[in-house]
Amino acid sequence: MSYTALYRKFRPDTFADVKGQDHIVTTLKNQLKANRIGHAYLFTGTRGTGKTTVAKIFARTVNCENPTEDGPCGECRSCRAIAAGASMNVIEIDAASNNGVDNIREIVEEVSYSPAEGKYKVYIIDEVHMLSIGAFNALLKTLEEPPSYVIFILATTEVHKLPITILSRCQRYDFKRISIDTITNRMQELIQAENVQVEEKALRYIAKTADGSMRDALSLLDQCIAFHLGKELTYDKVLDVLGAVDTEVFSRLLRNVLDRNVMGCIKLLEEIVMQGRELTQFVTDFTWYLRNLMLVQASDNLEDVIDMSTDNLKRLKEESAMADMEQIVRYIKIFSELSGRIRYATQKRILVEIALIKLCKPEMETNQEAILDRLRQVEDKVENGIVVTAVENGENTGGVAAKKPKPELPKAVPDDIRKIVSQWPAIVGSAENPMRIYMKSASLSLGNDNKLLVVLEDGVASDYFMQNPENKQRLEELLSDFSGREIEVNLQTVKNRSEFEESYVDLSQIIQMEIEEEDEESQE
Repeated sequence: MSYTALYRKFRPDTFADVKGQDHIVTTLKNQLKANRIGHAYLFTGTRGTGKTTVAKIFARTVNCENPTEDGPCGECRSCRAIAAGASMNVIEIDAASNNGVDNIREIVEEVSYSPAEGKYKVYIIDEVHMLSIGAFNALLKTLEEPPSYVIFILATTEVHKLPITILSRCQRYDFKRISIDTITNRMQELIQAENVQVEEKALRYIAKTADGSMRDALSLLDQCIAFHLGKELTYDKVLDVLGAVDTEVFSRLLRNVLDRNVMGCIKLLEEIVMQGRELTQFVTDFTWYLRNLMLVQASDNLEDVIDMSTDNLKRLKEESAMADMEQIVRYIKIFSELSGRIRYATQKRILVEIALIKLCKPEMETNQEAILDRLRQVEDKVENGIVVTAVENGENTGGVAAKKPKPELPKAVPDDIRKIVSQWPAIVGSAENPMRIYMKSASLSLGNDNKLLVVLEDGVASDYFMQNPENKQRLEELLSDFSGREIEVNLQTVKNRSEFEESYVDLSQIIQMEIEEEDEESQE
């Protein structure tokens, strides 16, 4: 007997076996129970989420002689005939190859004949978006007013291509992407039935790679089992079969990028290529790794959203403190663009190398994110004691540019502003993201009119407050709540921290010195 693929062998026969689509299954079961069966259904969603499977279960149930709460009995003559493909009551049509007007006219003519056996004639039209405009028009009238014994079930992955006249005549059901946990649990059931040993970590990686498709997950599992037939399927073996890379490699790569170590990145890529890894999968997985890094930095409680082990999550949190949000977003943009180009490229390795060099050398680009990254490099050099030459008035001064004189601080800082500056960390902590992230990088000073001056680095942070007056108003309301008085804020921008220190008085340092002096006096 020939081998049957896992996704075909374990295709659900009842509603109880359908995983991850409870909202649809419950609705259809209630309709069947109350005998409120519609005449036209539209099942839409990504591949492998159960559209055709649910359509077949529904078609068998409406014709079953002894239906149960979970669907067809599977034993009556009608159920056996449909399962064997010998029933004239369930007609499956592939619209990709039968998309002409003549094909639809044949259906329209057949509809006028009532079923010889059973209650309903069910037409399942798969990939219905492939029908021509003429075919859709030929179907319209029949779809709107079919005979009482006819049910149409249309299935598609691209619902946006359907005419509105078709959509308005159908009950629409949107199939969700299936979660990683649901796919993993289903695969665990199947490997027990198949008596195969597979690591849970390996199953979770397969489920993640399937991207919400149960069929894709079972096909990948089938492939991995066949490659290592008779042996336990481990996480490393799954990576070998799928040409994927371990998370630890992404961590090493990211640290090389953050260190601007081009040679380290190229050598690591060489290792990946020599191991026979698939570069398209590598680009996709590294982009996903960067996405997780961005989420970890944006919020503290995302363990449920980020699917990874405790050790990997700990390492990710450590790395999130090593990079700024703007940096990570820039990396994601570069690799997202690369993932769209590399799939059909002939020189994939060269494209990846160019992308890695771009990550390490932002001076190759002129967009805003790259300029901000270059400014951070200069700041890092200044903080580490490296002298940065500056050009002033067209001449190279040979050292750091002459500092501008700082404005003098007024003799008395208003009490409400003093209170805000002293409690600034608490105020920042109470703000919601993304405002909290941008407030962290802000510096505080005092304007000539004794108003609080919030100085922001030119870029995403300054745009957030200065281009959207509502955000500035929310900041003023937040400060007013803390101080108990109405606070008006002036906003200024600087290129970097060094320019702020040269041009403005750092109010937080002044207030902190006063607090320390008061503490010393109280101790004496």
